[in-house]
Amino acid sequence: MPRIILGIDSTEVVGGLTAYELKKFEQERSEIYIYDLAVAAAHRRQGIATALIQKLKEVAAAYGAYVIFVQADIGDDPAIKLYTKLGAREDVLHFDIAVNSGNDNA
Repeated sequence: MPRIILGIDSTEVVGGLTAYELKKFEQERSEIYIYDLAVAAAHRRQGIATALIQKLKEVAAAYGAYVIFVQADIGDDPAIKLYTKLGAREDVLHFDIAVNSGNDNA
């Protein structure tokens, strides 16, 4: 089930975060995955993304989650700087597995 946290400035939505709780099979714990995080261009560099993640930390703690994780693309320097400030970097491999379309039996 997704968790959505919004950043609101007066009456305008200026940022948002969507995260999912992923329950582990091999251990009795869960992890929180930040699927999407965005802040309106005019409101960036004001601590909104950090505040959204801080709020998510509170939600994750209430759920008893072990960790929050997020991906950043190489070259997305603002995101990498933000996530480096808030957490520990791990270098991992990411694989996209195509979904068969049509009536393939494979």
